[in-house]
Amino acid sequence: MAARKAKPAVPSVASGNVIRVAFWIGVALAFGVWVAVARGATAAAEYYAAYLLELSLSVDNIFVFVIVFSELHIPAESQRRVLAWGVTGALVFRAVMIIAGIALIQRFEWIMYPFGALILFAAWRMLFAEERERRVVAGACEVCSTWIARVVRVSPVLDGHHFWRREGGRLVATPLFVALAVIETTDIVFALDSVPAVLAITRNPLIVYSSNVLAMFGLRSLYFVVSDALDRLQYLRHGLAAVLVFTGAKMIGSEWVHVSPGVSVGIIGLVLSVTIAVSMWPRRIRTTVPRPRP
Repeated sequence: MAARKAKPAVPSVASGNVIRVAFWIGVALAFGVWVAVARGATAAAEYYAAYLLELSLSVDNIFVFVIVFSELHIPAESQRRVLAWGVTGALVFRAVMIIAGIALIQRFEWIMYPFGALILFAAWRMLFAEERERRVVAGACEVCSTWIARVVRVSPVLDGHHFWRREGGRLVATPLFVALAVIETTDIVFALDSVPAVLAITRNPLIVYSSNVLAMFGLRSLYFVVSDALDRLQYLRHGLAAVLVFTGAKMIGSEWVHVSPGVSVGIIGLVLSVTIAVSMWPRRIRTTVPRPRP
C-alpha cells in the first residue's frame, strides 16, 4: 500500500480562525432568536435542529478538503481562495436542490420514503465506505488523467492564486481549478444526503436554506480549526452516521410518529457530544497513565 501523503500545511489557528468560527456560530444563534420572535418557538426549534444537523454533516466535507488539498499539494495560502469560491458555488447548488426537494415533497408525498432511504444509505456509506470515498476523491485529483482533464486542458503547474494560466499561448486550468471542481462536485453528492436530512426536520424554505447558508459560511474557518484534529476524532463518522439514521427514520416514520423539533435538537446534540467525548476519552487515558520503567 502506498504511503499516506502528508497533510498540507494550513494557516495557524491563532490567525483568527477560531474567532471567525465563533462569529458565525454567534450569527447563527442570533438568527435563531429572530426566528423565535418572528415565527414562534416551534420554528426556532426547527431552525436550531436544522442548523446543528447541517453544521455536523459539514464536517464530512472537511474530510474531503483534507484529501483534495493533500493530493494536489495546494499551499496553505491558496486554500482559502479555493474554499471561498467552493462555498459560494455550494450555496447556489444547495438553493436549487432545496427548492426542488420541497417542491417534490409537496407534489409527491410518497417521495419521503425514497428520501429517507437515501439518508439511511448515506449513513451506511459513512460507516463502511470511507476508504472507497477516499480512493474516489484521490483519483479525481489526478491532475492530468482526471475527468476534468477531458473537459478542459489541465496543467500540473500551480500559478499562485490563479485558477487559469497560459501555456504556449493557450489557456489551461491549474491544480487550483481541479481542487475547486472536485470540491464542488463532491458537495453536490453530499447535498443529496444533507438536504433530504434537513427536510426531515422541517419543510419551511426559509429555515432550510438559512440553516444551510449559516453552516456553510462557518465551514471555511472551521476547516482550518479542526482539520488537524480529525485523526483524533476517531468515532466522529460513527456519530454522524447515527444522526443520519435518526433523521432517515424520522422522515420514513413521520406519518406514524411525530418527533418534535426540540427533541430533535436534543438527540442530535447528545449524539454528537457523546461521540466527541468517547473519541477524546481513550486519548486522555493514554496520555495520563505513566509508562512502566524498564
